[in-house]
Amino acid sequence: MAPGVTAPAVRARKGSGEPLVMVTAYDAPGARIADSAGVDLILVGDSLAMVVLGYGDTLSVTVADMEHHTAAVARAQPRPMVITDMPWLSYHLNAEDAVRNAARLIRAGAQAVKLEGGRKRLPMIEAILDAEIPVMGHIGLTPQSLHMMGGFKVQGKERDAVEALVADGRALADAGCFALVLEGVPDTVAAMITDAVPIPTIGIGAGPSCDGQVLVFHDLLGLEDRVMPKFVRRYASLKADAVAALAAFASDVRGHRFPNSEESYHLSGEVARQLSAPPEPVIGLYGRA
Repeated sequence: MAPGVTAPAVRARKGSGEPLVMVTAYDAPGARIADSAGVDLILVGDSLAMVVLGYGDTLSVTVADMEHHTAAVARAQPRPMVITDMPWLSYHLNAEDAVRNAARLIRAGAQAVKLEGGRKRLPMIEAILDAEIPVMGHIGLTPQSLHMMGGFKVQGKERDAVEALVADGRALADAGCFALVLEGVPDTVAAMITDAVPIPTIGIGAGPSCDGQVLVFHDLLGLEDRVMPKFVRRYASLKADAVAALAAFASDVRGHRFPNSEESYHLSGEVARQLSAPPEPVIGLYGRA
């Protein structure tokens, strides 16, 4: 098996000219697909709350949920680096709690964790890094803060907010994060942050100037067909294909076209003849029955 992607290798890609490619995955089949496609990074995102578990936002997903799905991804032994989101309230209370929860995700198979927020998360980030766990930062639109932000809204539209985002990016890089996700910020702001930090930035709804890009597996493959953000580009329509396939299966079953002889198991000719022969007459105590 070829050596996998590591945190130092990702950090070294800054300024290389070849953008990093990250996609989400939540199970072994998804991880194998991402691996075969040649992506660099797999994010076991807390987006699984919405695209896999059916919640309306990311706030309901738990550390146990993230462990379960991380382990499924890790069992595929993908070459891309596996990074797992720390869910809401798993790192907000104190540094000790953050380290304990990060360790659970690493033991499940992650090679790094990602957490949301800027400078106010530095004590937690530093503690996790002190435990020798690589950390990916995430600033801009941070979905776990949707109630404070008033919904899923683009961030960094005013000068003060732009300056705060640049300062957050620098602080996370200085603390030791190996990469930084920029979500839902104007392209000019993303370019400013990318130029200001010595680590790769990975954009989602942040324009083309980042050092890499990430999309949700279900969005880019068309498995999720609800209203998509403007930054999503669909590269397939797998839900439509799946619905058509299942409808064809149902039609064949109802029309007695599935299974056919080739899709069925058969007895040997001798056993079939024995079973089709008339039964031997039963001999009773007083002669033939």
